[in-house]
Amino acid sequence: MHKTLRVMRATEMEGVELAANRLKGVAYSWFELWEDSREEGSLPARWSEFPNIFMDHFLPAETKEPRAAEFTNLKQGSKSVWEYHMEFARLSKYAILMLPTMEARMRWFVLGFSPLVINEAATAALN
Repeated sequence: MHKTLRVMRATEMEGVELAANRLKGVAYSWFELWEDSREEGSLPARWSEFPNIFMDHFLPAETKEPRAAEFTNLKQGSKSVWEYHMEFARLSKYAILMLPTMEARMRWFVLGFSPLVINEAATAALN
């Protein structure tokens, strides 16, 4: 959904509507209840908040907590930068509160690099 919205250049509010149109069954019923439960006169729902709310509702704590812990302990180790990136992307959705901004996400990503990658990057920057 993120890729689709980016390609379409959808606004924050359009993103929620487009995502809702793809929901089916129980997920769509939940969306209708969630939308109705929002306060009268509140700002329209925004895409930047919707995936977090959706995942909080549909992913049980038994699934989220171990993955969040796995994310917290994630380091590059012997993985390639690409493998580390893919693992980071897979697990980061379980640690949304730890990554409120893109800057925080980048900082956390770099902290997981192996010392060898950091040394090579520093050497390349000096040259």
